[in-house]
Amino acid sequence: MKKKLLSALLCVSMISALAAGCGSKDSSAEGGESDSAEATTLTMWLPPLDDDTETNFKNLLSGWEEENNCTVEMEIIPWQNYEERWSTGVAGGETPDIGYMYVEMYPTYISSGLVMDLTDMVTDEDYDEYLFLDRGEMMGGLYGVPIVTGVPFVLYYNQDILDSLNETAPETWEDFARICEEATQDTDGDGVIDQYGYAVGLNSGDMSNLYALNSYIYSLLWQAGGDIYTDDLKEVAFNNEAGVEAIEFLKSLQPYMPENVMSLSGTDAFATVFAEGKAAFGVTRSSSADETIFASDYPNLKNWDYVTSLKNVDYGTFGAADCLSVMTTSENPELALDLIRYITSSEFMTEYHKVAPGAPLTVSEEYTGDPKMERIVGEDRSKWRPLQAGPCGTEILENYAAHIQSIMEGNMSVKEALDESAEYCNEVLSEYYAENE
Repeated sequence: MKKKLLSALLCVSMISALAAGCGSKDSSAEGGESDSAEATTLTMWLPPLDDDTETNFKNLLSGWEEENNCTVEMEIIPWQNYEERWSTGVAGGETPDIGYMYVEMYPTYISSGLVMDLTDMVTDEDYDEYLFLDRGEMMGGLYGVPIVTGVPFVLYYNQDILDSLNETAPETWEDFARICEEATQDTDGDGVIDQYGYAVGLNSGDMSNLYALNSYIYSLLWQAGGDIYTDDLKEVAFNNEAGVEAIEFLKSLQPYMPENVMSLSGTDAFATVFAEGKAAFGVTRSSSADETIFASDYPNLKNWDYVTSLKNVDYGTFGAADCLSVMTTSENPELALDLIRYITSSEFMTEYHKVAPGAPLTVSEEYTGDPKMERIVGEDRSKWRPLQAGPCGTEILENYAAHIQSIMEGNMSVKEALDESAEYCNEVLSEYYAENE
């Protein structure tokens, strides 16, 4: 099992409590008090969030820096080696005051004590103002303030195909399955199916091998009332009754998917099948400028709309909630949190979203994206959610995804595959807790 540098992380977090030099730098004379005239420095690690994140952020931070007598030093780390930079940095005793993290990163760093629990540092007013603050709650604490959110994977539909079937947008699994069956047709009479119900691709293609989970699986799991882990995070839960129901439903839809579903990537399924008018439904990530993007990227897709989430026993679809977090190594955690509050505030984000469109993060910020997509961050906000953060996440999710592949290939039954995956994953979790409790 991958150790994920937990031992190193634990050592670093303990050493950093005793030694100066990690996180922010507070200049002072040796043995004397701080010179209040000398600026404090806060460091922040970010991936590229737009074409020039450092410049765009610095332009908007100058007023905050002056007001707080603080210099913000940013390190922009490419996505492809973002986690590696964190791993090597922490192992070498280097951490920022503020770090950008996505859910898969949190379990390791929370377990090591490197990420600060903000529960006692935020107020009821913060929860009233920040629309997605609860998405930063995980593993028993509040470990982040969301900064990138509001672009969940949603179910798009071809209105022309639904009109031809005298159908309206589906609301439930039953509706969806019925329309998928009706839409799967040989439209030109040559004996070959050329219109499908559901444009699905289960090959990772040039995307992460977990892309299929993001696109198709989490939504069904959550709609069935299930989740990846049990509430205490000690075992996986995807093989319980709800988890089995979710994958059985996916398997039941396979006759309405393209024949090459196992070799077709998810992005190609959307672009070459759904967007070319060859399927009633397709899934991709939503965007604040979808109509503009679709008109450019998918010129043959004219008459479309979307359902944020179907419902079985519940709603649910995957939407990232990447956060800014305060590191426990920071010498100025209150100031670091104040900076996070400012970056995610209406004042900052109203201007930043002019160069990098995104969903409003606060009540005070107006929505400026495509009106057609506004309900995703308005009335449908409760229908999407980030992943459940838990230990050994990547290893567990990769194993789960591989077993779903075996099911869809016809090599294993649903229950057999999920139980086999759960047995492996529970052994991984048992080993993890034995090492870290």
